[in-house]
Amino acid sequence: MKCTACGKDNPDNAQFCGICGANLISGEASIGPGLPMVGFGEAIGRGFSNYITFSGRATPAEYWWWVLFSSLIGLIPFAFLVTLIPSLAVTSRRLHDSGRSGWLQIIPWTILIAAYVSLTVGGVGAVLFVIGLIAAFAGFIVLIVWLVWRGDEGQTNTAQTHADLPHNSLNSILATPLLASMSGRR
Repeated sequence: MKCTACGKDNPDNAQFCGICGANLISGEASIGPGLPMVGFGEAIGRGFSNYITFSGRATPAEYWWWVLFSSLIGLIPFAFLVTLIPSLAVTSRRLHDSGRSGWLQIIPWTILIAAYVSLTVGGVGAVLFVIGLIAAFAGFIVLIVWLVWRGDEGQTNTAQTHADLPHNSLNSILATPLLASMSGRR
């Protein structure tokens, strides 16, 4: 399928262009200064339609409307589980738009979990816990700054890395190495 934005030939089953990130199904570009503003309803629709799409880009408006929606849903007990995976996906796409890896969003959470685990350690556990909380807080501040950061124009390293995948989804990113390792191929 040929991208209308950059002209690259993509696999027939691709949803997004591997070079510019344009949505191949709707023909709408997902990057660049000419991108129209995303409204609340469209951001919710994109969040659920790209439920497990961790590659590509998300505009700041799309991300922050999704944060508002998931925060409101979070007020209902256990309803946050419905938005957990799409929230990780849209955060990953937002980080890609600012030229960063989507995996960076797990660093503050990992530090926070390590801080709670440190409570099980004897005498120094409380000190490690406090240090971990401070480090996790600093990590969340850095993450928020990256999420607010203006998106890069042009392609990102993420677009280059995933350009050769059969389609841009979590399944293609995880399943290909997993299947290769199970079959003994490297």
